[in-house]
Amino acid sequence: MLFRPFTAARPLSHLLLKHRTLPSRTQIRCLTQADIDDPGMNGGYPNPPPEKRQFRDPYGDWWDKQERRNFGEPVHEDHDILGMFSPYEYTHFTARKGFFLMGCFVATVGALCGVVVVFYPDRPTVPRTFPGGLDRELGGKGTLLAPSEES
Repeated sequence: MLFRPFTAARPLSHLLLKHRTLPSRTQIRCLTQADIDDPGMNGGYPNPPPEKRQFRDPYGDWWDKQERRNFGEPVHEDHDILGMFSPYEYTHFTARKGFFLMGCFVATVGALCGVVVVFYPDRPTVPRTFPGGLDRELGGKGTLLAPSEES
């Protein structure tokens, strides 16, 4: 059973009609005096520039050596992202060098697989055969038989 709008016969003129735009309503926000006095809405707390603690001098004379922070120093509002316990920012390689190294790894593994395919020895032995195909030893009639000497 087909969906009804697909089966309905309509003239093609409805496709040629210009789409009507509906009026949209916008919400205008009114500023209050509190928004003008404190635009950050943080109660006048000084917000220092964002600097990740990982990049501060580890040998500096810090009051808190682990967090690399002095006593009374204001913290940024995104301290949970900029602190020492946030995810470590990896700066040892650029993305370009990282992709180059991954490409070298893939090429090396591919070359090694190619060498193995080319130089892999053939099967060193002939499959073993047994008299009678070990019919009785493998469980009797109807079981999967080993290759027999007759075949």
